[in-house]
Amino acid sequence: MSARRRPPSDDGRLRLDRDGKDWPLRDQSRFVEAGGLRWHVQILGDGPTLLLVHGAAASTHSWRDLAPRLARRFRVVMPDLPGHGFTDPLRARDLSLPGMARALGALARQLTPLPDVAVGHSAGAAVLARMCVDGAIAPRALVSLNGAWLPFEGWAGQVFPFMAKLLFLNPFTPRLFAWSADRQAASRLIVGTGSKIDARGLDLYARLFANPGHVEGALGMMANWDLESFRRDWPRLTTPTTLVVAEGDKAVPPRDAEIVARALPNARIERLPRLGHLAHEEAPAELAALIERVAHEAGVL
Repeated sequence: MSARRRPPSDDGRLRLDRDGKDWPLRDQSRFVEAGGLRWHVQILGDGPTLLLVHGAAASTHSWRDLAPRLARRFRVVMPDLPGHGFTDPLRARDLSLPGMARALGALARQLTPLPDVAVGHSAGAAVLARMCVDGAIAPRALVSLNGAWLPFEGWAGQVFPFMAKLLFLNPFTPRLFAWSADRQAASRLIVGTGSKIDARGLDLYARLFANPGHVEGALGMMANWDLESFRRDWPRLTTPTTLVVAEGDKAVPPRDAEIVARALPNARIERLPRLGHLAHEEAPAELAALIERVAHEAGVL
């Protein structure tokens, strides 16, 4: 895709001073210029640096209960991905997995020291893995929380990216979706992932889904997600990788982790029997303990 309509105006995007006055961990928010973008980043705690990267259509709010637990032992860095939450969108030519990884790499260099541990959820795990392969970061441990490493299977794998691209190119789609988004719609989407989260979480997702700029950012990310090319580079990922798999995940098939683990030089699987795709929001204490254990085994703690 070589061209597209102009990015939405400021009125079409979330603003922290207007839309995020009660945003989780707002007192830890800052804006950082890196790679030509203005990033919304939250940083809390002291210790080894731990980078948390959310998945498509989410934001820093996804870590609201996990991050404070991790901040007891880490310097936790949480950005909104490009086009998500309060971060600027990428240009069309950079809307790809490598492009997203390059952009986040520029931010990581601006926020030195680079991460000792990198934790990504869903598509965020793929971004971090791409960064490791490309040498943008070199953490001592990579944690993939229900990582989206593989394309959708069969018919869905062919049709979904095509439909996402068509919707992304339609200038009315983000606003139409946003106008129809409410708490009930957000609840249906979350339930579809196999997770049960609290009312506060549902309200925050509803706020994001009701914003056309955020919707456009998520659609643009999904429309340009080439995971087949990424798969060819898996053998180059030498970073010790823990694939955390929630057995109730309805968004990413739990069996995908076995395919990934067989292809990576240094990977293991950790299973969570009761949780869904948003396991870190459902059971933050359990996930914090798991991440600390991984960091300890890697010699970070």
